[in-house]
Amino acid sequence: MKKLMFCFGIITLLQSISAQERPVDFVDPMVGTHDSRWNMFPGPTRPFGMVKLSPDNQELGWKAGYEYTIENISGFSHIHSWTMAGLRTMPTTGALKIQEGTEKDPDRGYRSRFSHKNEKAEAGYYSVILDDYNVKAELTTTTRTGFQRYTFPESKEARILVDLLIPSEYGYEIFYTQITKVSDYEIEGVSYQQSLRKAQFNDYTLNFVMRFNKPFKSFNGWVKEDIIRNATNISSGFGHKDVGAFVEFDTKEGEQIMVQTGISLVSIPQARLNLETELDAFNWDFDAVKNDSQTAWNNLLNKITVEDPRTDLKKKFYTNMYRAYAGRSTWSDVNGTYMDMNEKVQQLKDASKPLYASDAFWGTYWNLNQLWSLATPNIANNWVNSILEIYDKGGWLPKGATGIEYSGIMVASDQIALITNAYHKGIKDYDVEKAYEAIVKLQKEPGHLHKSGGYVGNRNLKTYIEKGYVPDEEGPASNTLAYAYNDYTVGQFSKALGKEKDYKEFTKRAYNYRHVFDKTIGFTRRKRADGSWVPNFKPFGDVAWLGSGFVEGNAWQYTYFVPHDINGLINLMGKETFNNRLQEGFETSAKHNFNSEHLGSNSLDGMGVLPINHGNQPNMQAAYLFNYSGKPWLTQKWVNEIRNKYYGNDPIGGWKGDEDQGQMGAWYVMSAMGLFQMDGGTSINPIYEIGSPQFKKITLKLDPKYYPGGTFVIEAKNVSSDNIYIQSAKLNGKPLNKPWFYHSDLINGGKLILKMGSKPNKKWGAKPENSPPSLSTLISKEEQDIILAYDRLGEELAEWNKAIKAYYYHKKEHFESLPDTENEIIFLGNSITDGAEWSELFQNPNIKNRGIGGDDTDGVLGRLEEVTSSNPKQLFIMIGTNDLAYGKTVDYINNNYVTILDTVKKQSPNTEIFIQSILPVDDNVHSTRPNKSIRDINRFLKQLCAERNINYIDLNPVFADEHGKLNTSYSIDGLHLNGKGYLVWKKEIEKFLK
Repeated sequence: MKKLMFCFGIITLLQSISAQERPVDFVDPMVGTHDSRWNMFPGPTRPFGMVKLSPDNQELGWKAGYEYTIENISGFSHIHSWTMAGLRTMPTTGALKIQEGTEKDPDRGYRSRFSHKNEKAEAGYYSVILDDYNVKAELTTTTRTGFQRYTFPESKEARILVDLLIPSEYGYEIFYTQITKVSDYEIEGVSYQQSLRKAQFNDYTLNFVMRFNKPFKSFNGWVKEDIIRNATNISSGFGHKDVGAFVEFDTKEGEQIMVQTGISLVSIPQARLNLETELDAFNWDFDAVKNDSQTAWNNLLNKITVEDPRTDLKKKFYTNMYRAYAGRSTWSDVNGTYMDMNEKVQQLKDASKPLYASDAFWGTYWNLNQLWSLATPNIANNWVNSILEIYDKGGWLPKGATGIEYSGIMVASDQIALITNAYHKGIKDYDVEKAYEAIVKLQKEPGHLHKSGGYVGNRNLKTYIEKGYVPDEEGPASNTLAYAYNDYTVGQFSKALGKEKDYKEFTKRAYNYRHVFDKTIGFTRRKRADGSWVPNFKPFGDVAWLGSGFVEGNAWQYTYFVPHDINGLINLMGKETFNNRLQEGFETSAKHNFNSEHLGSNSLDGMGVLPINHGNQPNMQAAYLFNYSGKPWLTQKWVNEIRNKYYGNDPIGGWKGDEDQGQMGAWYVMSAMGLFQMDGGTSINPIYEIGSPQFKKITLKLDPKYYPGGTFVIEAKNVSSDNIYIQSAKLNGKPLNKPWFYHSDLINGGKLILKMGSKPNKKWGAKPENSPPSLSTLISKEEQDIILAYDRLGEELAEWNKAIKAYYYHKKEHFESLPDTENEIIFLGNSITDGAEWSELFQNPNIKNRGIGGDDTDGVLGRLEEVTSSNPKQLFIMIGTNDLAYGKTVDYINNNYVTILDTVKKQSPNTEIFIQSILPVDDNVHSTRPNKSIRDINRFLKQLCAERNINYIDLNPVFADEHGKLNTSYSIDGLHLNGKGYLVWKKEIEKFLK
């Protein structure tokens, strides 16, 4: 009986312990801190925190920040965002040192040794004992503030250093700094900073306010080697200089000095507002802030609960989920104020929806987009609002708006997938039409340098549109594939909004991936501008970024990069080749834990060595491809292999490649739930492909604002480290015989039950009709043929001609009703005069717009007799742009001009003729009216007028901008004049009126 009671007591205790477990308790920020990047820090932050307060110990260079194998620390800096850094603090005692020292020789500076046994990291908290000073440092944060608690020994030389120029991943220089003593408890400062090493688009101003819970006995600082004692302010002046400050204390044994810091990119008052708003309520209670941070993290992580006795898997799951929300940043202040890309202060309409920013969205359709929109749709919605806010201020959607600047980093425009994924999942709390306008612009207007710095749009878009692929001479072959995927996502958005022409145009372009696929070898490959293949094909190597080759990958990997049309790709390759090559690639890459960066002479070169490189973005979808090719059990196998071999649970082997601001983490979370979206959820009716869930039970708590179903449960019966294969499935009580289901089934709530086993069931989900849908199976063969044959320009020209004919006959009738008068002055064929009454504009009753706006030279020739019948005193002619739009050649138009002049001279010999130069256009927008052709016509007309002693009015110096396009200040749309333009035109014409 005693044994029974003892066992019962143990069970009860275990149940009690289990009941107290929280998702946040499984997060270990130390995981993966070896060979990691600047934004993979062990210190505390909040979800998308502005402040990421963390220890640093590496010197300047790639992957700077914290390195687990270096057992000394140089201090704790507040910013660990992509390309951005600054504001380090470091508690010290003893002799003053203002240089940080080196990794190998910490005694050369203020670095301190430490032991990992005295180091602790949790979500929202970090602590370490600095052995050289016998100081315990503890860190926590709110979104925009850092809170530090330092426990000092007894010392007459205790101090806290504030170093503004510190090593980081990209490096930065300082233009100007000033740190000011506000009181014995507070200092404030500003640092104007410029990022370096391919991040020179990013200049930002770091403002901070720092306060202490104990008055300091002196405020001091340094500029370069000079020490300034008992100062009121420390300033570097203008110029790149090492600069910092330090405050000094007398401390007793075990005395705690606390530091609170607010930061802002806007101003010092804004930094103080952030500090007071987020920390005053806690009244210097460090533990309360720590607990509040962990509660915030737990509330987020608790959106997905996993049930399983294997705590190591729970740690891996929640640590990866934590990374998916820790790596990117908020850059608006508590009141919604932020600094835009033009260094202008802006105000958000709703301060409760912060402005996010980050590195590029390159590849996020296979990880972050899926997780954010599923677990936290409000955050996905806010990401859309954030990039639309940037679009409002800068005119373009950002690729990655670090510090609210246009970075231009990476290729293609994957922010499109972020928006379309959200929209098709019912996440629409933003201006949908503006979002659509913005993404269409990305896929229609060629990219260029932005006036505020950085690059916007797609670099190779113009040639891609003209040829249907990116030629090897111009850019990477892989850009063709990336642009085609983006085209698909725009096409799906177009269809959802009922924009049929756009749908057909962009969907036709989505098939452009075929243009770089060589059927004779079964691979995507580099193609020249003349249509020939680049010789000496090799499936590996040819890694590129902007030049020829494959962006951070190789031909093997990019052959499988058709996220929107895997079924179409299988038809091109053949299913057997598709499967056999893929299987061989996994077997080869498994030996290297699916990470190849270490195999090359450098990380970029290494990206092209293996078939499957999960350590980078271009083929993170690879394991799920088998779902489309009739072998879903291989998807289950290789998803599990990647989870086990690539993802670790300790500092050394957490992520073997680039855990790029949560992308690897988000992939793991989705895959551990057994879910994936090949096209990034960008189709009108999104689906989830099924992999191999890792937990016995997973519960998704659906946000009722977006998803009505309450919860969705994924139950994997008998799952274990061996039982990874799906034997059978049921969705909401009904048998499911295919490896996918609709997003709508999930958000309406319910349950997916999977029976798992140790051997693959090669019949489940394997039939061709069970394959997940993609572009080539979503539409019929007939519709596909119509789309591929679609000629938008031809269709719109036909519509235009039809409208012009109707308009012409209407105007002709009006024209014929006008009585002839003496001394008429007629404007003929002036597009710019369309719909205007020029007698009123010029205050001259003799002036008549006898022409029809939109006339072409043929139309004018057909009705010249009506014009000359009144023997007008003066005749002003401007025709030609519509001729070009109708496809007429320059020579054809010039010949018609000669005939027009001859006819007028014959029928009305006393009429004084004026030919106005054809106005320039914005031929990026009105591509059928190229400025080159307009210039050729104008040169001919000028010469013709000189030969015949006819008046030539050259309007180009007045209306052209520095690029030879129609000046935007005079234009409605790059073709027609606005009201201001009409008045300028009138002023020019009045010089010739009689």
